[in-house]
Amino acid sequence: MEQWVSLFDIFLNSPTPESEASTWLKQSFSASSSAAAPITTAAFLSLLMRPLETIDASSRDPNPNRVMFIHTLPNMVQARVLSFLALDRERFTVRELVKLARSVLSCDEGVDFWVQKAAHHLLDVMPESNYEWISCLGLDSGEEEVEDEFDSLPGWLTDSAAESDSVLPWLPVLAEELNSRTVGADCGDNGDSLSRDGGDEDADVDMDDVVEEMNVDAPESVDLGRDVREKAISLKERVVSFESSSKTVGLANEICELCLGKGGGECFAVLGLIEPWLADDETASVLLSSLTRGNEEELTWPSQVLCSIILPKLLVLEEPASRVLVTAIVEYCKIYQRAAEYSLLFPLILRQEGINNAIHDVITRVIKESLHPAHVSSFCQKLLCGEKGERRTICLPSHKHLVTDKMVWTESLFSLLQSILNHNIHFTQSSVDHIVYQVQQLAESFSNSLKFGNFLLCFVTKCSPLLKPHKLMLTRVVEQNKTFLARSILCKLAGL
Repeated sequence: MEQWVSLFDIFLNSPTPESEASTWLKQSFSASSSAAAPITTAAFLSLLMRPLETIDASSRDPNPNRVMFIHTLPNMVQARVLSFLALDRERFTVRELVKLARSVLSCDEGVDFWVQKAAHHLLDVMPESNYEWISCLGLDSGEEEVEDEFDSLPGWLTDSAAESDSVLPWLPVLAEELNSRTVGADCGDNGDSLSRDGGDEDADVDMDDVVEEMNVDAPESVDLGRDVREKAISLKERVVSFESSSKTVGLANEICELCLGKGGGECFAVLGLIEPWLADDETASVLLSSLTRGNEEELTWPSQVLCSIILPKLLVLEEPASRVLVTAIVEYCKIYQRAAEYSLLFPLILRQEGINNAIHDVITRVIKESLHPAHVSSFCQKLLCGEKGERRTICLPSHKHLVTDKMVWTESLFSLLQSILNHNIHFTQSSVDHIVYQVQQLAESFSNSLKFGNFLLCFVTKCSPLLKPHKLMLTRVVEQNKTFLARSILCKLAGL
């Protein structure tokens, strides 16, 4: 246990625990790979899942409770550990991370809200772990087990792994760890855990379903039936004529009754006929608060609500949004954070014309007041460095032309990144590298921009540990800046 004290001290006290923990793990592995108790990825996960017996001093029951080691840590530390595992997941085996996350969520004593969010996020980012448990149930008819892609060694490393304790000296993974990990290992416990929770297998599956179900060209392309169409058209007339909050609540209930129970494509087609985005801000806020249905992990219905009532309004927003509308958006996104990511934040930031000041203000409020910092950090990673498939957007077919698959770099986008950094969101190294690349490409275009200069100053101040490899490049960028902030930025760079 002693060898892990420094790592847990980082999780407890560091302002950037994910990056510092990653660096510590690399350095400590190099120093202790041949020790009696080596510091490896497997050893760390084993420590977190180690069963302990505890006694509740406030209870009269003398029998000890059996809990995992991670549950004995402060809630803040638990959340940070899970966030670190999500961000640095490439070093760990998928099976063990899934097992840890599900074990955390199944704690009998209850789970802190942010710990629960971090554990769900860890499950969300796991690649293709859905049906791993099936092979553990004996359904493969005795066929030879196939190694997980993460666990298998490439051919050119096989001999090296046999001759050396360390496969790659800079990677905290021992050869025996890789050789001993197979899909069938520990299948009893892991298989049971996964099969019990099979209804909540993988967030990406839900995401694929939602995107696929909304692939309809227009409401007319879906056979809704005459009665449904007539009902939808009558609801459209009531949407644009606000009478009272009580009548709007009744309208919301009728919309919900008409849409729920239908397939995704039909639901989008119905909403396309009703056109709820035409409602004024007061009506839209009442509709939004009245259409809260299902639990916070649901994605389909909340995404449909956001992309049919709120997103179309914001995509064409030029003036500051009303306070009543922004408040309703923030409260809704607090409950449905995943839906907010895919049907609000991604589409707005990937807007065809780029974000403006009005949209920047709404996004900033949602990020600051509705999302957990670890969620925002992961969102930024997908936004800046993710492949096209990771930056999925949910919107009605009639508004697809307003959204692209590339970021349009505007002054307001740089201001948004500055707001995120000022909210103490920590970027990963790859995110920082991408921003440096974009800054280099756009330095001349924004040479007279104060917002660009303010972002550079904030960027260099907040991300200084990750910018040392880019010091010379950033210096050249700042030298092109013609604002009065250039000297201050150069002084910051000189101190790197």
